[in-house]
Amino acid sequence: MSKEIVIMIIGMAIVTYIPRMLPFVMFRGKELPPFLQGVLKNVPYATLGALIFPAILFIQEDIWYGLIGAAAAFIVAFMGANVIVVVVGSISVLTLYSYFF
Repeated sequence: MSKEIVIMIIGMAIVTYIPRMLPFVMFRGKELPPFLQGVLKNVPYATLGALIFPAILFIQEDIWYGLIGAAAAFIVAFMGANVIVVVVGSISVLTLYSYFF
């Protein structure tokens, strides 16, 4: 492995580590306001939604394929099923949709 690649890997490690370490160091022993805590608790869900939604619309040329799969997953998840059941339910609905249309 060349010297440039090693330096690049070390640099990427440092750049990745700093944003993860800084909040722990800066906010150690401090309590954030309840509003900010509520906002930060929703960040993972918002990020996941931002990543998944475009994929739903562009999974195939037929936009209904993604929308029907997402609706099926949402309904099964809303009923309280675990993740495996949600995935299998959505796959089942899309299999039936593909078979009939």
